[in-house]
Amino acid sequence: MRLSDVFSAKAIALNYTQTASNRIPYLGVGLFPPKKKMGLDLKWILGNKGLPISLMPSAFDAKSTFRDRIGIELAETEMPFFRESFLVKEADEQEIMRVQDSNDPYARDVLNRIFDDANNLIDGADVVPERMVMQLLSPVNGKPGIAIVANGVNYTYDYDPDGTFQANNFLALETATDKWSDLVNSDPLDDLRTAQDSVEGRTGAKPTIAIMSKKTMGYITKNAKVKSAILAQNPTANIFMTESKAKAFVLEELGLNIVVYSKQFKDEAGVAKAFYPDDMVTLVPQGALGNTWYGTTPEERTLMGNSQADVTIVNTGVAVAVTVTSDPVNTKTTASEIVLPSFERMSECYVIKVA
Repeated sequence: MRLSDVFSAKAIALNYTQTASNRIPYLGVGLFPPKKKMGLDLKWILGNKGLPISLMPSAFDAKSTFRDRIGIELAETEMPFFRESFLVKEADEQEIMRVQDSNDPYARDVLNRIFDDANNLIDGADVVPERMVMQLLSPVNGKPGIAIVANGVNYTYDYDPDGTFQANNFLALETATDKWSDLVNSDPLDDLRTAQDSVEGRTGAKPTIAIMSKKTMGYITKNAKVKSAILAQNPTANIFMTESKAKAFVLEELGLNIVVYSKQFKDEAGVAKAFYPDDMVTLVPQGALGNTWYGTTPEERTLMGNSQADVTIVNTGVAVAVTVTSDPVNTKTTASEIVLPSFERMSECYVIKVA
C-alpha cells in the first residue's frame, strides 16, 4: 500500500471536517462570514462606510518571506499570504506500508499522527482570520486595524485612516474611579448605555451585543452599583451574585446580550493567548459586520490542474495541497491562504477600554 492510497488532499479535508465538527466555533466566523473571490485586490476589501482599506507602503525589493506573529509563514509583499508545510519522510512511508497488516496497531498510529499534522496546519490557517477579526474589534488605541509584524517588517492595514472611528466610536476610561477595576465607584451600566446611545444617535442602529473576556465580565459581576441595582429589584435581603444574573440584568436593562469570549490559541512559541483581550468591551449590532475574504493562492491557481499534485479547498479558502518528491521520496502537505476581512458596519460598533 502506498501512502497516496490513504493520504490525499480530499482525505485530509474529510478528516478535518469530521474532527472540527465537535469543536466550539470561532466567534469571528459568525460576525465576519467567509467569502471567496478571484485574486485579492485591496480596493475591493472595504472598511468603514464602504471605503477602501489603507495599506501602509513598503520598500521595493524588500525580502518578503518571514515567520509571522500569527504563527504561519508569510510570503507576499502586498496582500497577506500565509503558507506552511510539513513532510512525511521516507521512514514514515515505510511505516505506513505496515497498515496492510490489520494486526499491526503501530502503523495505524503513524497514519493518525500524519493526519493530525495535516489538521494542525489547517487549524493554524483558521487562527489567522480569527486573530485578524479580533484585532479589528479590540483596538487598544481606538483605531481598528490589522498589524502583521515579524523580523523587522511591518505590514499594517488601517481601517480608520481619517480617525473617524477613534473620535466617535471609542472611549478609554482614564480616571481611576471610572475604570471598571474600581468595583465601588465605576458605573459599567452607564458606560454601556452611553456607548449604545452614541452609536444609535449617529447611525440609527443600536448595538445589541457586547463582547468581552471573562476577566472583564468579572468586573460587572462584582460591581457594587450593579449589585445594588439587582438587589433593589429583588424582594429578598440577600442575593448570591453570579455571572448569569449579571448578564440577565444587563439584557433586561439595556437590551444588551453579553458574549464572554475566552477562546485561545497557541502562538509559534507554543504560548497560549486569548483571541480577545482583557479590559476591553466591543459593542456590535445584530448580524454580520463584514466578511472574511479569501483569495486564490498559488496552490489553488497553479497546482489544481497539475497531475503531479493533489489539491482541495477547506473552509472556503484554505488550499490543501499534497505533492510527492522523487529524490528523496517525501510527501509534502501544504496549507495556504490569502485572507483579509472587510468591515463595512464598523460605524455601528463601539469599543470601550475599561481598565
